[in-house]
Amino acid sequence: MVKPKEPKKGATYHHGDLKTALRVEAERILVERGVAEVGLREVARALGVSHTAPYRHFASREALLAEIAAGGFQRLGAMYDPASAPEDPTARVTAIGHMYLRFALAEPAVFRLMMGKDLAKPQYVDLKAAADEVFAIVHTALLAAGVPEPAVKEALVMWSMVHGIAVLLLDDRIEEHGGVVDPFEVVTNFTTTFMAGVRAAVATQ
Repeated sequence: MVKPKEPKKGATYHHGDLKTALRVEAERILVERGVAEVGLREVARALGVSHTAPYRHFASREALLAEIAAGGFQRLGAMYDPASAPEDPTARVTAIGHMYLRFALAEPAVFRLMMGKDLAKPQYVDLKAAADEVFAIVHTALLAAGVPEPAVKEALVMWSMVHGIAVLLLDDRIEEHGGVVDPFEVVTNFTTTFMAGVRAAVATQ
């Protein structure tokens, strides 16, 4: 992840760019010190603005975290380029799984925030929209690969498997159990087997 430039402490921010500065600084704290250390007062102090200034843009600490999580989903979705994706449908689904895994390994702190249950609330509409767009990428690829409508269950199975691999890697649980595996190879093998099974089931209907 390319680390954004840190605003200078004591700098004066115009109304139009304070929101961005708050988000960037909060994400820096998240990455460097953990989610528990992210607070509106802490971010305001780091930027050299009054402790009430953040409330002009974020109603709460949680709202600021939701903004960071939404940005994470947007970056994840932006990693997928349909124009350069493999033409083979199964390979395309596999590439999406690899994309998800690469993001998790590159931005573990943001990834954990994105996938946490604390921010799954209806008021964070931008976060839900960004997450839905990523899910739509998986769903669309499965439909193109021959998975029959509605294909929501299959998309959830794919997401769950890749997410599980990502979490096991981030928590060092694979090495803990003596596993020496290439996680991308695991995703490839699962996707190939899963898609073959789906096609076989469709053929017998």
